[in-house]
Amino acid sequence: MISFENVSKRYLSGQEALSNVSFTLREGEMAFLTGHSGAGKSTLLRMIMLMERPSQGQVVVGEQNLTQLGRHELPYHRRRIGVVFQNHHLLFDRTVFENIALPLQICGYEPEDAARRVRAALNKVGLLEKENQSPISLSSGEQQRVGIARAIVHKPRVLLADEPTGNLDPELSEEIMKLFQQFNRVGTTVLIASHDLSLIERMRHRTLVLRNGRLIADGRG
Repeated sequence: MISFENVSKRYLSGQEALSNVSFTLREGEMAFLTGHSGAGKSTLLRMIMLMERPSQGQVVVGEQNLTQLGRHELPYHRRRIGVVFQNHHLLFDRTVFENIALPLQICGYEPEDAARRVRAALNKVGLLEKENQSPISLSSGEQQRVGIARAIVHKPRVLLADEPTGNLDPELSEEIMKLFQQFNRVGTTVLIASHDLSLIERMRHRTLVLRNGRLIADGRG
């Protein structure tokens, strides 16, 4: 589902964010990506979303070699991917329902179909009764669940998360990780970047470890 083949990323400043990284994540697999701050985790995720392109090597998602994708094909590619951020990027001038519906509106879904999908996503994250509230009235954990609902509302094949529990206490972090496991059980490929080693060890999934842009370990926790 996701394959990196000798991928390197060097910026114009000379900084090498990734160096000769190779791994394959199977369809329906769940894995963690960890490493120190600046190790290259976010750069790697941004390459899967095609927000960055490699300086050398190939990134493949599904059957598509991303180095061959043109600009006009980016929206289709990104519709296959759900993304959860540490900072939720929610719009506080819109309701919970409207925040989750936004990507469906952008993709041109009919209002009735969009509403059905939004409520199904809210139900999965346990927030159906909060649909008319403003996100600002919710707790941090609830806001993160809204972000997750928005990421999965279009039923993506791949779900990426960049430090999704960075602002949460251990109990809430466990809850969020259990949600990711639920989506993984129904076939979604999940890759989570996190520096929380104790949480990663408890989850007991495959873990990719980056250090200074290099993949130094790949194994099960």
